[in-house]
Amino acid sequence: MATALALRSLYRARPSLRCLPVEFSWAPRRGHRLSPADDELYQRTHISLLQREGFQTMYIDSYNSRGFMINGNRVLGPCALLPHSLLQWNVGSHQDITEESFSLFWMLEPRIEIVVVGTGDRTERLQSRVLRAMRQRGIAVEVQDTPNACATFNFLCNEGRVTGAALIPPPGGTSLTSLSQATQ
Repeated sequence: MATALALRSLYRARPSLRCLPVEFSWAPRRGHRLSPADDELYQRTHISLLQREGFQTMYIDSYNSRGFMINGNRVLGPCALLPHSLLQWNVGSHQDITEESFSLFWMLEPRIEIVVVGTGDRTERLQSRVLRAMRQRGIAVEVQDTPNACATFNFLCNEGRVTGAALIPPPGGTSLTSLSQATQ
C-alpha cells in the first residue's frame, strides 16, 4: 500500500515519467472471468450520461407544525405534492378530505400510481367512499401519520414511482429538521 502511494505521488509530480497510451496489436482475451492481466490493459473507464434522472423529483426536506420544506421551498399548511408540482391543499383535518379534494390526483397524466396521505400526528381513518373512489380509478392510497408519510413519499420518489402526496402538518411539537440544518 505504501509503495502504491509513493508511486502515485511520483506519477503526479513528474510529468516526464508518464507513459504514453499504448495501442495493442492484439485484442485482449475475454472469457468467463477477467484475470488481473486483462484489467491492467484498460487504464480508464469512460461513462456517457444519456439522461439525468431525478433532476425534478420532489423531496420533503423537513416538516413542523406550521408546514413543510420541499425541495428548498417553504410551504405553510396542508399541501398536495404531484410528480413535478407543489400545491396548497385546502383541508383542515382528515375529516375534510373528500372525493373532490382528491380529484386533482386522478386528473393528471401520466397517471399517479399511489397517493401517500399524511393525516397529522396520528394515523386516521379516511371515509370509505373516498378510498373506494380512488380504488375505482386505479390509484392506491396509503394513509399514515405525517412523519411516516413523508418518509414513504421520499422513498417511493427515489425508486422512480409516479407518486403523489397529500400532507397535513402534525400539530404540536413534532418536527423533523433536514440534515443540513441539523449539522449547522
